Amino acid sequence: MKLFPVLPALAVASGILLASTPQTTITVEVKNQFDKPVENAAVILDFLGSHQITKLGKRKPIHWEVRTNLEGVAHFPPVPQGTVQLQVITKQYQTYGQKIDVDTEEKKVEIKLNPPQKQYSAHPPLKPPDQHAPDRQ
Repeated sequence: MKLFPVLPALAVASGILLASTPQTTITVEVKNQFDKPVENAAVILDFLGSHQITKLGKRKPIHWEVRTNLEGVAHFPPVPQGTVQLQVITKQYQTYGQKIDVDTEEKKVEIKLNPPQKQYSAHPPLKPPDQHAPDRQ
């Protein structure tokens, strides 16, 4: 029964394999329709892969939120390679969202935001308060 010394060595080896998961440093550059940088936009990154942080046996999704600088650039710490959901949110432009596969050491994502679209409604506009429907007799 000399299996017991092998089990701790196997556990350490599997921990090293998980720790050596390839990482990617992601840089996001956000510009508007005129190729001008968009500053202070919220850039949200959610990791969609299977390498999620485990704390006390519970999975914790990998999630980061950073803001663009004056040049419209946002930097993320290294993330595990795989598929990520990237969102850019700011009040002046339409929200951007896309799934991106990351499989290199560095990834630069260039995003062009569009101006907000006019809102439409299926309901007719409300009548001003001083207009009344004609009396029917």
